[in-house]
Parts: sequence; C-alpha cells; structure tokens
Amino acid sequence: MSTATSPGQHRVDREIVERIVREIVLRSGPVRPESKLVVSISARHVHLTDQDVETLFGPGRTLTPEKDLYQDGFYAAAETVMVVGPRRRMLPSVRVLGPTRPYSQVELAFTDGISLGIDLPVRASGKIDGTPGCVLVGPHGVVELKQGVIRAERHVHMSLADAAHYGVQNGDWMSLKIDGSCSTIFRDLLVRADATSKLEVHLDTDEGNAADLEHATSVELLRQ
Repeated sequence: MSTATSPGQHRVDREIVERIVREIVLRSGPVRPESKLVVSISARHVHLTDQDVETLFGPGRTLTPEKDLYQDGFYAAAETVMVVGPRRRMLPSVRVLGPTRPYSQVELAFTDGISLGIDLPVRASGKIDGTPGCVLVGPHGVVELKQGVIRAERHVHMSLADAAHYGVQNGDWMSLKIDGSCSTIFRDLLVRADATSKLEVHLDTDEGNAADLEHATSVELLRQ
C-alpha cells in the first residue's frame, strides 16, 4: 500500500477520496470472529447541506458519488471546494463527502488549522455550536459558514453487537493501542455505536502519521 506522504498518494487524496482507509486486522486482543477492526485516516473533508451544494456548484446540482467509503451509504464525492480562512489563507481543493447533511461542516487536522490560521476546537461531528467559521468557494458560488470548522474528535464506529462484545455503550470511551515502528496508545476514543455500523476507528492525518499507521504491526481496542 502506498504511503500517505508520497506525491502520488497526495494526488490520490485530492482526486479520488479524502479518506485513506488503512485496513489492519487485529492480530492481538479480543475480537469477534466475524469482526475486523479497520483503522482509517480521515483526511480533511467537507460535509454540505443540499442548499450549499446548489450555491457552490449550481442550481439543481447534487453530489456526484465517486468512491464508496468503508461505512455503508457514505461516499467521497467528485466535488471539491476551496476552504478560505482568516487573512485569505486557503486550502485549494478539499473533498466533499456525501450524502448531504442538515448542516455544513469542515473537518480538518491540527496542522490544517495552522495553515488556515484557525484555532480548531476538538469536537464530535455535529457538535458545532460556537465553533469557528470559514468561507467555501466552489465553481459556481461562495458560502460563508458562520460556524462548523472543527478538528474531529477521534472515535470508533461499531455495531451494537460489537459494543456488547467490548462491554461498552454509545458515548463511552476506549483506547486504541498501535504497535509498530512508532508504537503508541490513543486514549479518549469516542464510541459511536448503532445497529448498522462496521467496526472502524477514525484518526486524522496528524494522528495517523504520528503513529506511522502505514507500518503498524497490530492494533487493539481497549476499554478505559
């Protein structure tokens, strides 16, 4: 699998999907026979409302699914937008993820916030009250977000059966142990359990690179 830092991979990130899935099977620790733990690096991306899609890309436009994500029903769209921060600092091509949502939200890594000049709060997705805003620029128009720019809280998606297996509930916290060239433990991993989700951890690019996730030899979910 190509590394997250090679020029070719960066091009793939921009043009195909702003979420790099690192499929790492648990080689130690408890796991249900039918479950596989996937640890995904969630690169910078944008969620949009239907109205903001039309403002940015044109009347009547809808998102164009380009690549399915690991969780069923979610996809990387063909569309990208420019994210503009204070003093016109910008990220020129940020992938839009679908489907659309009731609110627009921009999810960035810590270093992205430095580039834009935005002090990113760490929030669970959807918890955007009081967060910074930004300007989104598309080929047809501009949207000014008054709030919604966050650094997504690291979290683990799982089914209710997986939650029962690990002895946790939706809203609990777990830890992720990564062994490899940069072995580490990420604590305060928010549990997001529902009836349909697959077992998947989401880290941002800074976290994934710090742990050298590409060369991890094993990963394990632990109760806190």
